[in-house]
Parts: sequence; C-alpha cells; structure tokens
Amino acid sequence: MIVIEDTDSFRRHHSHCVATIGKFDGVHTGHQLILQQLRAKAAEFGVPSLVILIEPHPEEFFAATPRDCPARLCELGEKLQLLEEQGIEFVYKLRFDAALARLSAEDYIETILVNGLGLQCLIIGSDFRFGHQRRGDFAMLQRYGDQLGFELVETASCVHNGVRISSTYVREQLARGDFELVELLLNRPYSISGTVVQGQQLGRDLGFPTCNVRLDRKTLPLHGVYACDVRVDNEEMAERFLKGAANIGYRPTVTDSSKAVLEVHLLDFDSDIYGEKITVIFRHKIRDEQKFASLEELQARIAIDVQTTREFFEKEMPL
Repeated sequence: MIVIEDTDSFRRHHSHCVATIGKFDGVHTGHQLILQQLRAKAAEFGVPSLVILIEPHPEEFFAATPRDCPARLCELGEKLQLLEEQGIEFVYKLRFDAALARLSAEDYIETILVNGLGLQCLIIGSDFRFGHQRRGDFAMLQRYGDQLGFELVETASCVHNGVRISSTYVREQLARGDFELVELLLNRPYSISGTVVQGQQLGRDLGFPTCNVRLDRKTLPLHGVYACDVRVDNEEMAERFLKGAANIGYRPTVTDSSKAVLEVHLLDFDSDIYGEKITVIFRHKIRDEQKFASLEELQARIAIDVQTTREFFEKEMPL
C-alpha cells in the first residue's frame, strides 16, 4: 500500500482511481464492507483503489481541548496497517486544517476529486457532508458526477441487532466492557499497540513492575483496569501471548494529570523489553479507574487486581 500526502504524488503514476472518503476510525466491519465495495469497483474499472483518509479528524481540529473530541479507536499507524490488510492500494492522507475547512464544496470536488485524483467512481454515504460550512452533500455529488463523468455509489450499511455499526457504536460497547461484542464488530479483538518506554518505576517499587506503553492519543477509548493478552512484536516472541493486568487512564492517585498512560503488569514475566513494540489485547474489565488515598491503598488494590486477572484467565481463557 502506498501512502500519499498530495494529489500530484498519485497522478505521477496513475490517471484515475476509485475512491472513498472518511476517518475510518477502527476499520470496523461497517468500514470493511465499504472497502469491499471499493475493491470491487476498482477491479471493475481497472484502476487503483484509493482511500481518502481525513487526518486529523475534524472534531479534533475544532475541539477546544483534547478531551472535547471523541476518543480514537486506533491511531494513524494502526489505521494504515488495518487498511493495508484490507487490500487497499493507495491512501491519500488528506490534512484537515483551516485551509481545507475554508475550501468550497465545489472546489473540493473539482480540485481534489476530479482534477487531483482523476476520480472515476466515488463510494460514499448518503449523509456525507463536505466543504466550507458543510455545504456539499450527496445530491451535489450526484449533479457533479453527471456533469463531470464520475459514478457515485452509496455505501452499504452493516447492521448488528438493528443498529448500524459505526465507530460511535463500537466506542459505546468498549465503555460497557463488552469485549466479545466489540470483537464481533471489529472482526478482531480490540487492541492498542505502542512502544515500551521507561516509566517512573513506581510499579516496581510497589512490587508490580509494569511495561509502560507510549501513547500518542488526545483522549482514551478505555479507562480502568483490564485483563489482557500481550504480544511482543519481534521474531523471537511473535507467536507467544503473555497474560497481564493493564491499567489505562490518567493515574489519578499518582499524578492526576492530563497525560494518558497505558501500563501493563505481565504475569510471571520479568524480561527487559524496553524499546519493543507490543500489542495489548483487551479481554475483560476488572474495574473502573479510581483515586486512592495513599500508595499503600493503591498497592493493596493492585494485588487484588492481579489476582482477579489470574482467576479470569484460569476460568475463562485457560491455556
């Protein structure tokens, strides 16, 4: 898969494409159905499939503070990997900034889609809005498609129990701790990946050393303590899943700051994996995030959390 950041990079190699536009947060089964449509249409036209990926999300651009925007299900790197796994040939990372927010709907169509990408077919939702003050809509795209010669196809909807699958719906199920349903909605377990970095060593001082995972998120889709599987993404350990208790949130007992943390105590494991990329796969919610009156109270609660995690894996997910 080739990632581009301007239309010239695409047109140097290809004159036309079939495209879709969106944030694709989570690349859930609803998105996967759209990508299936995209691949089929690209094959029909004999041109590359291209996802126009809006980055950052408009809600993030307009938010007064990071916590005012919806939590991402996955960061950009994870999203690109998921799109590649779906067989997409090109991703155009369309930067959402003040200039794009001011761009008229007409110029959006003509400059980006038609002249920029040589659009032959656009697959888009009937509720899609674009351009300055969100003036562009599906009806405008239909008119321009008739005038400029590109086909417009409405995205198929994917429904679960009468509810359209969306990133918002997935977030709601994560908040409820329904990881079985989330796995169904994503077609994979929910996970967060990142590099293990040096922390404050507080966990080790309390008797429960942790792997601290670097997060580049404005806000979090999960808060609390969770039983998790952990995969270390190197050749030596790639096939091995470790068990752990993960804390994700803002460490209110220690710092009560706005900096998000993900720290994992690995059960029966004490090797040095600093600098390694790990994937934390969430399996079961142990408890909500909470603030303790002292480090002694925190230490006692961590001991209970670790024991509860062991019991969960022994009962629900035995080896």
